[in-house]
Amino acid sequence: MERNTNRIAFFGSDEIALPFLRSMLGVPGNPSVVAVLTQPDRKSGRGRKVRMNPVKEWALGQDIPCRDPLKPGAEDVRWLQARQVDMVMVMAYGHILGREFLEFPPFGCFNLHASLLPSYRGASPIETAIAMGERETGVTLMRVVPRMDSGPVLDFERIAIDHHETGSDLRGKIAQACIPLVQRNLEPILERRAEEVFQDEKLATYCRKLGKEDGHMDFNSPSQVLVDRARAFRAWPGLSFPFDEQRIRLGECLVGAPDKTLLPGEVFCDEEFNLWLGTGEACILVRELQRPGGRMLPAADFLRGFDLPNGTVLPSEPMPDLMVSRKK
Repeated sequence: MERNTNRIAFFGSDEIALPFLRSMLGVPGNPSVVAVLTQPDRKSGRGRKVRMNPVKEWALGQDIPCRDPLKPGAEDVRWLQARQVDMVMVMAYGHILGREFLEFPPFGCFNLHASLLPSYRGASPIETAIAMGERETGVTLMRVVPRMDSGPVLDFERIAIDHHETGSDLRGKIAQACIPLVQRNLEPILERRAEEVFQDEKLATYCRKLGKEDGHMDFNSPSQVLVDRARAFRAWPGLSFPFDEQRIRLGECLVGAPDKTLLPGEVFCDEEFNLWLGTGEACILVRELQRPGGRMLPAADFLRGFDLPNGTVLPSEPMPDLMVSRKK
């Protein structure tokens, strides 16, 4: 008997995909999500308890069959074929897919990437775009090819980056932008009339996976660079400086200028408990601070219980480059 709807498999692990996945449920004419490949359960949070990721939790809650291999392979392809999958959608899965995954679905394998390709290919496009001072980004729908984030582009959504937005804020906007992007492209894909445009390799840039060292501060950098990094890395790894054998983490902060000139890394708290940090260009006005194990507090409240003397010169730490060389 002929099936009434097409059948989609989704590969991913991050909650950024949940809005568009939820939007597909129960809509007449939409393809059915019939299988999910995701990452295995891992320890997370302060208690380091083993937890399933948000996509797996969603799939099981919808009674959608789900597998979580350490490394997807031929057995998973056979499992998907048994479910008569017509098309694969991928977002934030964390694996480079082999040719067997790209070739088995009749309508192809497509990826949602959180940048305007070919810019910011790689593992951290959202946070890196903010940290690099970009004022616009987006999400791109592309066909998956063996080379990372290099496939032809079907469509994209542009998204403005506001000057106050954090990485978490922008992730939320990108998650919502996936809904119209997917909805307007499903029918053209399934009717084999979607237009695909090859990326210009000369314009390709690459970002890498973030590490704890990306939270370091080089106070010789311009204040805007440090403020952008503080916004980008608010959730993780956080921007911080060492003091008194602990790391003090910055929350909200702004570029500004106090009534005196400060050396890079110099601390100045004025009479109104505004905390300023000197940099290589202008200064940072710090609105919030957090000590290890504590809550993020307004700077004035933090300083009432923590001695950070005026005139202290905080040490600079190397800040690794966020962009990496062209991938082979």
